[in-house]
Amino acid sequence: MENDLISKKELLELTGISYGQLYRWKRKLLIPEEWFVRKSTFTGQETFFPRDKILARIDKIKNMKDDASLDELADILSPNPSDIEVEKDKLVKEKVVSEVSMDIFAQVLGIPEVFDFQKTLYVYLVDKILSSGEASAEEGKIILKTLAESFLAFEGKQCDLLFVRKLGVSFCLLIEGQRQVSLDPGAKLVSRISIASVVEELKTKLSNGGFSDGKQ
Repeated sequence: MENDLISKKELLELTGISYGQLYRWKRKLLIPEEWFVRKSTFTGQETFFPRDKILARIDKIKNMKDDASLDELADILSPNPSDIEVEKDKLVKEKVVSEVSMDIFAQVLGIPEVFDFQKTLYVYLVDKILSSGEASAEEGKIILKTLAESFLAFEGKQCDLLFVRKLGVSFCLLIEGQRQVSLDPGAKLVSRISIASVVEELKTKLSNGGFSDGKQ
């Protein structure tokens, strides 16, 4: 566990940012409060961070801050949905998702005139798993149904999508936060995906692709 954390002092030295920058980004909600972990050490209380997450986040902030305001960055990095609405054909044309994933969405949920962020997230998640080769088209339908039925209960919260197989039968579930899951010995955890990370990834992709708030 200790190897998964980085101290505040080491973080500042490694990234070259200042104490003031770090806490300004925290105030602006660019860095989640829960990433600031207070631990007792032989010198007293010190602050640590999840190493991989904080280094990746600071690298992203540094790379994007010249092209976007801190408020715009906060919106991109937030786990909350955006107000973006996109026409189906543009999502495929701009390669945000594949035609295969869009066809699966149509079979399960139909095709709306425009995709709001929530629906875009659903089809993007399915596309991501299909592209990895971890799931078939039929299993993609299972994932999509789970998202449609359960995701709203977790909206705005940290949650993970788990895709599991047992004896050739596939199922999917959502769990809150970084909770440990104990599966039946005969079950295989095929994939575990942080929804917040995918929301951030999708917002960045839509932002870089010129998608803005409102119908596109």
